[in-house]
Amino acid sequence: MPDATRPILLIQTAFIGDVILATALVEYLAQHEPATPVDVLVRRGNEALLQGHPHIRQVLVWDKKYRKYANLWQLAQQVRAGGYGRVVTLQRFASTGFLTAFSGAPERVGFAENPFSRWFTRRVPHVIGNGTHEVQRNLALVAPSRSTNPRHQRRGPRPAGLPRLAPRLYPTPADEAAAAPYAARGPYFCLAPTSVWFTKQYPENKWLELLAALPPGLPVYLLGGPPDVLVCDRLAVNSGRANVVSLAGQLGLLASAALMRGARMNYVNDSAPLHLCSAVGAPVVAVFCSTVPTFGFGPLGPAAAVVETEERLDCRPCGLHGHAACPLGHFRCAHTIRVAQLLAPLGE
Repeated sequence: MPDATRPILLIQTAFIGDVILATALVEYLAQHEPATPVDVLVRRGNEALLQGHPHIRQVLVWDKKYRKYANLWQLAQQVRAGGYGRVVTLQRFASTGFLTAFSGAPERVGFAENPFSRWFTRRVPHVIGNGTHEVQRNLALVAPSRSTNPRHQRRGPRPAGLPRLAPRLYPTPADEAAAAPYAARGPYFCLAPTSVWFTKQYPENKWLELLAALPPGLPVYLLGGPPDVLVCDRLAVNSGRANVVSLAGQLGLLASAALMRGARMNYVNDSAPLHLCSAVGAPVVAVFCSTVPTFGFGPLGPAAAVVETEERLDCRPCGLHGHAACPLGHFRCAHTIRVAQLLAPLGE
């Protein structure tokens, strides 16, 4: 049995969506091991997601962009000095495997595919494509007896409106205040049109079709980070609607989550905003282009719909993460998704 008096470290230094999904483990530990302090290690830039999180004692940060490996070595020393009873890496990459394997923790847990897994005290297979959600795959690292059979999960209170084993984020009062002026204008839609990967992104002309089809009297807020400003501004202008407002680069992640929580509907790609919706119980329509929900990264909220092409394509999926361009040049997995499919969840 784990020593509840010693802290646990969860390591997830990948992208924003991965960190959001990792918070499901934090919720699980808060319910099942409330006496165990929980620390989380993330890459620099993602720590804001966990600001003010009530169930996280400390957030450790790895700067991957500046002196990456020198910082990794310093981080390894910090982890060894942390007195952790368990160190759990949620990644299959060597760097976080190294931190785990040589953490000095009595329990060192990770996926069997990690190059350093031979030095783990417990290894768990990571299988993609059989419909198991990433949250369940992660849960197997801390609760193997509860990860596959929902009947074995302890019954108890959970946040209102959120399903069991969902990730959860906690917007701060400042985040709520940043979203409040827009939410106060009455019913609205949110749309997060971009993705890091081109083939995971619904095309701009299709987003414009959706904007033209949404109820004309309701505002639409376009969300994204600083790299998404040009796309969102262009959509706002080309939509021809006066009530399409680009907030890209203006709201942080938690403020965006607070705004999405109150939306009549959120429209997103298979990308980080999808998981923001899951983490605050926001209604969402998730558009899957080149990727498929059976990879295990679909929405987990109480009012979630997945939309994908109805055309049978032998080339889909063409990769786990997507590509910078369609490998075959036609991008039919995106262009054949009808806007009517996106409107159907509205029930109008």
